[in-house]
Amino acid sequence: MTIPSDDKAVALSSPACSMHEADDAYMGYAAKDELTALLNELLEAERAGARVTLESARAAGSGPIAELMRDIQRDEARWCAMLADHIRALGEAPTPKVGAFFGKAMAIADLGERVIFLNRGQAWVVRKLREMLPRVRGNRLHADLTEMLRSHEANIALAADVVSHPR
Repeated sequence: MTIPSDDKAVALSSPACSMHEADDAYMGYAAKDELTALLNELLEAERAGARVTLESARAAGSGPIAELMRDIQRDEARWCAMLADHIRALGEAPTPKVGAFFGKAMAIADLGERVIFLNRGQAWVVRKLREMLPRVRGNRLHADLTEMLRSHEANIALAADVVSHPR
């Protein structure tokens, strides 16, 4: 569109027409490198959680804590696979590392106290997801991370209940 302006023609274009060409970071979304770094950080944390819950379920043997740990371990393993798939979809290699959380959690001998510590780790993941979700552009990744957030919130509530009402 051209409009006259003091005897000169000024060409205007609507920025909205070319917004689809803008870089994700320009649009306020996480850039690929930032997203990959976060997904790998979450993957390390989920691996640590999966190992903690596996070892804790073994230590508990049977009962509510053992059952809870097995349920959370299945979730953690599921999120590991999901995160690794999204990292590969971004053209990157998933980290092979296990987060430092594993060693810290396993240093806690009392299973009830370990579950409380596990919940702190789950809350860290929830916080990271809440911070990042508004900046995730891809619909599939956004949906998967939202589901992961809801799962962690539910697991936190379940674990708090088991610890506060031992059977």
